[in-house]
Amino acid sequence: MTSPNQARIKKVLEILTPFYPNLKPALAYSNPFELLVATVLSAQCTDAMVNQVTPALFARFPSSKEMADAPLQELEALVHSTGFYRNKAKNIKALSKMLDDDWNGKVPAAMDELIRLPGVGRKTAGVVLSVFFDTPAIIVDTHFGRVSRRLGFTESENPDIIEKNIAELVPQKNWTKASHLLNQHGRTYCHARAPRCKDCPIRKMCPFFI
Repeated sequence: MTSPNQARIKKVLEILTPFYPNLKPALAYSNPFELLVATVLSAQCTDAMVNQVTPALFARFPSSKEMADAPLQELEALVHSTGFYRNKAKNIKALSKMLDDDWNGKVPAAMDELIRLPGVGRKTAGVVLSVFFDTPAIIVDTHFGRVSRRLGFTESENPDIIEKNIAELVPQKNWTKASHLLNQHGRTYCHARAPRCKDCPIRKMCPFFI
């Protein structure tokens, strides 16, 4: 039997679909390795800023082998403007070495293998799996979590719990679509501060607005 929240989130996704036709990450990338690194760099940083950084980064170190061998200080300088640059540089160097050592430079196609990589959590793994390996994933970032809470589909701030709550409401085949729709809605209308509630196309279904 369909629960009220299952019916409501289905309707929410139906309404939002025409508003956000491009269901892909806003990050610039040309292969799984680039998307993996770009997503790691996007933590606590805008996609626009990451997209300003990655062209020079990937031109200098285009493969996991070259990234693994890169001088750490040079990596830090290249990713400095993304914030938390020391940890990010350390992680992309370490994950590149692990890719090179354990997977012959290939990005693995399984969640449990991806999250073994330094700096890679379920969100980052989900982005890569959904884009390149056609694996449905619920991708919980700040925007997705905020919209999910305001719509009353979860009460949690914990990404793992949010993922579980949404997985119970949305059919698996629609996980990736739901992730991108709610993420983009958070960026466009449902801002952390001064959300555009009066203009929101799903305001009548939102407890936060009511």
